[in-house]
Amino acid sequence: HTHTHTHTHTHTRTHTNSTQTPRCQCNVAMSLSKRLGMKPRDVATQLSEKLNAELQADGLFDECEIAGPGFLNIKFRNDALPGVLSAALADPKRMGMPTVATSDRVVVDFSSPNIAKEMHVGHLRSTIIGDCLSRVLEFKGHDVVRLNHVGDWGTQFGMLISYMKEQQPEFMASIAEGYDGPPVDMELGDLVDFYRQAKKRFDDDEAFQTTAREAVVKLQAGDAESRGAWAALCEKSREQFQVIYDLLDVELEERGESFYNPLLAGVISHLESESLLEDCEGSKAVYLDGVESRDGGRQPYIVQKSDGGFLYSTTDLAAVQQRTRPQGEDGEGAGRILYVTDVGQGSHFDAVFQVARKAGLAADGVSLEHVPFGLVQGEDGKKFKTRSGDTVKLKDLLDEAVVRAKEALAERRSDDDVIDEDEVAQAIGIAAVKYADLSMNRESNYKFSYNKMLALQGNTAPYMMYAYARVRGISRKAEAAGVDLSNMADLEVVIGTPEEAMLARQLLKLPEVLDEVEAALYPHVLCGWLFETSQRFNNFYENCPILAAEDEATKLSRAALASLTAEALQLGLGLLGIPTLERI
Repeated sequence: HTHTHTHTHTHTRTHTNSTQTPRCQCNVAMSLSKRLGMKPRDVATQLSEKLNAELQADGLFDECEIAGPGFLNIKFRNDALPGVLSAALADPKRMGMPTVATSDRVVVDFSSPNIAKEMHVGHLRSTIIGDCLSRVLEFKGHDVVRLNHVGDWGTQFGMLISYMKEQQPEFMASIAEGYDGPPVDMELGDLVDFYRQAKKRFDDDEAFQTTAREAVVKLQAGDAESRGAWAALCEKSREQFQVIYDLLDVELEERGESFYNPLLAGVISHLESESLLEDCEGSKAVYLDGVESRDGGRQPYIVQKSDGGFLYSTTDLAAVQQRTRPQGEDGEGAGRILYVTDVGQGSHFDAVFQVARKAGLAADGVSLEHVPFGLVQGEDGKKFKTRSGDTVKLKDLLDEAVVRAKEALAERRSDDDVIDEDEVAQAIGIAAVKYADLSMNRESNYKFSYNKMLALQGNTAPYMMYAYARVRGISRKAEAAGVDLSNMADLEVVIGTPEEAMLARQLLKLPEVLDEVEAALYPHVLCGWLFETSQRFNNFYENCPILAAEDEATKLSRAALASLTAEALQLGLGLLGIPTLERI
């Protein structure tokens, strides 16, 4: 598995059919020939001489051959497969994969909803993608810090607190320190409505604007009553967010914008000491390199308003500084930071990373990466909304997926099935939403369709969950017939048919697939591998009988391949955040 750190477009494809030994074909000689001023075939000849020495030592491949204008063809050796499979058989839960030799501390910044607002489909994508990437990095052996950069600070809180004191005095009194009366309940939906009403009042009423601004000053100055009200409103939102995270089986450590407040003045001082701050119509800004403003001038990155107030941009710089600072110095000690947000924030993060690098807020060795994703659209290709035009609440969306999964389950079930219908529908419904998102290239917009994501055909969660349950059922049947798989570590797989070889090689691709997800951060690559694995297994099972195999060694070998396939599917689905069901 070769990483080529150049801008050369290199493609390696695996070709196979049922009668041939599969081969890899690599076109690197074509692209290198232009840069070296040589004929592609001459480049291929030189490469093949070097490669053949390594391939012989490796023992997994025959010598490489040159085809056509300069393609390199490398054939796998089927007789080498049993030896490679032995590591997976000895450690089926990890498929024989060791953890990385050098572990990184990786901060994954994802989900990030706003207090007093409902989570929407954009937060869903960030949450699902961020969780999957965290799971893969954790599996590889990295020390992952999952951070939820919640929008819990800003001038809107002065407005909301003022409005709530006026409109909901009983609730505000109930959250004050020392209150000993009965609790006064408040749903997040109510809070969201009050937020909207407060915003309208703020826009229309000058006297209320003054009150709200005074409340912001009090809050920022640390006034106990204001801080208490703010903390209680945050907690109310937090409880509702946790309902979503529990449904999705996602773990996060909250690290809201307010966490970075004490660091903001220090960021400004640091930028000043680096002589990076310039005046921008009364505000303080760092001017960006290589970016033009709309009027063709230099593009400012404003970090402090003319009234002394800070912005999101300041908070993001403080976060980079804190996350990359050593752990012993109140930092996270991160060597890699991933920001999982929508594609529209690309230019913002380009600016954050540029200023952070220029100011030395992040060391040169630290990798700062924006992980962008596209929009969720309705089936008509327009913005995803309810029929009345409102934003779809995430809880409603997930509940609907579960209801539909239960309806589909009821249609397919026979009276003989002994399953907990509610539990199975819950697992399939949530998995369907996750898998539909993760199986797409994350940078694409995707059309949200319950019918497609809950379909039993194609690359969907229900298909994959049924595929897993079927493979497990086949393994159980083999064990019930007396096939002993209790000591797979000592078992040698027999590769006697093309279908067995194709399935074995597919299983052995998993480490390479996870390397790619770790480096490039595209979960759909793992989904593609899972789907292809289930297809390879179907082909194997149709052509290679297990219980009716010609001899005991073949029967045991095929049963082991089936069991290993089930372990691989369970591992892959688990890394997507999708549970497996033994029976559906």
